Amino acid sequence: MPDKLVIIGLDCVTPQLYYGPWLDEMPHTKRLIEGGIRSNLVSTIPPITVPAWTSMMTSQDPGMLGLYGFRNRTSYEYEALAVSNANQVRAKTVWNHLSRNRLKSIILGVPQTYPPKPLNGVLVSSFLTPDKTVTYTHPPELADTLDAVADGDYIIDVKDFRTNEKDRLLEQIYIMTERRFKVFRHLLGTIEWDFAMMVEMGPDRIHHGFWRFCDPSHRLFEPDSPYVDVLRKYYLYMDKEIGRTLDVLPSDASVIIVSDHGAKGTKGGICINEFLIQEGLLTLKSYPNEITRLSADMIDWKKTSVWGEGGYYARIFLNVRGREPEGVIPPDQYDTFRGELRAKLEALVDENGENIGTKAYYPEDIYNECKNIPPDLIAYLGDLNWRSAGTVGHRTIRIFENDTGPDDANHAQEGVFVWYNRGKEPKQPVDNVSIYDVAPSILDFYGIDIPEAMIGKVI
Repeated sequence: MPDKLVIIGLDCVTPQLYYGPWLDEMPHTKRLIEGGIRSNLVSTIPPITVPAWTSMMTSQDPGMLGLYGFRNRTSYEYEALAVSNANQVRAKTVWNHLSRNRLKSIILGVPQTYPPKPLNGVLVSSFLTPDKTVTYTHPPELADTLDAVADGDYIIDVKDFRTNEKDRLLEQIYIMTERRFKVFRHLLGTIEWDFAMMVEMGPDRIHHGFWRFCDPSHRLFEPDSPYVDVLRKYYLYMDKEIGRTLDVLPSDASVIIVSDHGAKGTKGGICINEFLIQEGLLTLKSYPNEITRLSADMIDWKKTSVWGEGGYYARIFLNVRGREPEGVIPPDQYDTFRGELRAKLEALVDENGENIGTKAYYPEDIYNECKNIPPDLIAYLGDLNWRSAGTVGHRTIRIFENDTGPDDANHAQEGVFVWYNRGKEPKQPVDNVSIYDVAPSILDFYGIDIPEAMIGKVI
């Protein structure tokens, strides 16, 4: 029988905290680090939960997957955006390859696994599951046991994590995390398996909800807040859950702790569509009297060259003649226009007139190929220190609160990667691991040939 491998995925766990001043208070994590490999993990561009976990498990970049974020264009119509799900994933995941080699997997909460697809093993889909009235497990009857195993309601994801109800949010994050780990340990102890993987969303939710209370450099830091120690306490709690999980594993099991990206405090938001209006590139039929989500029917398309989407990064779409329904940019001017727009974005300044360090990418420059419909530009506003606000009505291009609800943190390019017992002895140090290296390394661990479509290398 092959050795067993367990992956504990911690969405958004960030190296400056996980490897930082609290490490001596996290004995289980410290033991894994000292007995194995520790590295920062370089995420996808952009470093977003979807498609980052899918890129990790397929070793294909977002362009190869044709998945550029939570929502993707399905056509060149102006509002043809659809939420990503497992049906859009065409590439084979690690567990697909293991199933073909008659190896059994436990998959719990890995993003972009809803709706569930058959595999040799069991699967519980992720936070993108609409609710528990749908089929969200494989086999379907597994869902009937989850609430009992969790000693309560098995929480797929906390509701409304962008909220000022901080006590409620904190309580729900802890309950969700506790019950996810309980279910994982139950599956490990009751189901035959060769490979097991879980992903917990709690770290992401707690970073977005509480970062400003714990980071003295944050614009909204409150030194006397009762939440000032929330992140530290939660990281120590995660370590305890990891320890309880290690206790139920075979002594020779190999263990990976990994996050899909990191986190950092936000300095503010750049209102991307307000900026485009200011530049004369986006024209509204009438300017709203209050802050409003931009919709296609608000735009005078015959006078509009470009529009953008909000989020942790900015996606920019050009209104090209012959491509979009009312396109205005001549195709032979596309490259020139896009280059000029990139220069404008990279010249963005803060409230003091200082350049914020924006980097705008052409998808064809950063991906091996560009399937489906990529954005025309992908912009990291201020190196992800500023988020993209897609709403209009602000009458300014800079804001200092998130436009879709309280959110203190943005995503950062680097997550964490710890592998204990990979080669049966410590292999420190290791340079930065790419997110694309994880899948081929798992297949190599099991002695499975690595497909040519995988772009990562074996760790």
